[in-house]
Amino acid sequence: MNKESLRIVYMGTPDFAVESLRLLVEGGYNVVGVITMPDKPIGRHGSTLQPSPVKQYAVSKGLPVLQPEKLKDETFIQQLRALEADLQIVVAFRMLPEIVWDMPRLGTFNLHASLLPQYRGAAPINWAVINGDTETGATTFFLTHEIDTGKIILQEHLPIADTDDVEKVHDSLMVMGAKLVLRTVDLILEGKADATPQEAFYTDAKELRAAPKIFKETCRISWDSSVKRVYDFVRGLSPYPGSWTELVAPAGERMVLKVFSTQKIEEAHDLPVGNIRTDGKSHVDVAVPDGFVRLLNVQLAGKKRMAVTDFLNGFKLTEYFIVE
Repeated sequence: MNKESLRIVYMGTPDFAVESLRLLVEGGYNVVGVITMPDKPIGRHGSTLQPSPVKQYAVSKGLPVLQPEKLKDETFIQQLRALEADLQIVVAFRMLPEIVWDMPRLGTFNLHASLLPQYRGAAPINWAVINGDTETGATTFFLTHEIDTGKIILQEHLPIADTDDVEKVHDSLMVMGAKLVLRTVDLILEGKADATPQEAFYTDAKELRAAPKIFKETCRISWDSSVKRVYDFVRGLSPYPGSWTELVAPAGERMVLKVFSTQKIEEAHDLPVGNIRTDGKSHVDVAVPDGFVRLLNVQLAGKKRMAVTDFLNGFKLTEYFIVE
């Protein structure tokens, strides 16, 4: 069997998954079907339906697309069987039931944006940056019952610079991961995909860091953390979904302020945590236990994202404000 005759079903939804699909299609691999999420209602009244990035690409290439609401739906299962896939590839999709991942004769493999078994879960890129890691990577592994626990086929490492935000790491992993997907398919074609149990990569489960889904409250900045911890937290959520805090006026009014980039200032001081140091024109520094975090790029609720100098031009911020 060669890549032209290997029947592949591809599953994915967001931008991250488009690059892998693109390389498969442009590389001459036989993608016989694409599975993605149903179109998403957008607009004020939800009257407009927005197709996923993967669907948009698939349609542009004339690939058959299925968009099941429920993955155990009998109609969908029949449609999937009719595609007669030899192999299924999953990139940023959703948890699959066994009836789906166990269907192809060569199995189903997933691309995960971490060095498994580290950062199993929904938001591995965010958590690696939030935790201040200096390295992450991408992993391909065969699906099994428990999420993100299957045998590892290939891994590739990616350094994380101290200045990288999650968008930069996301884009780098997207490109790296797509190439890893092709290498994995080729190994499977050659019968050389010798997968390794994840247990071989650690001795104690306590060593493993999780990557749970991120919610709004997850993104709230804790100013009683260290300078580095706050700095990493902000870049680990920038630009999306964005970290936030509450700006509290002297009279007690509270305003949500998103923070997209900061600068570390390690400087001894005796200000209470959350107090602001500013000249009202060029800088806003927030006191944390071991120094200050200088805000560089912010967004006040209902306003546009902007540099802090532009923010100060339109907002009379004084040192009587605090953040919480």
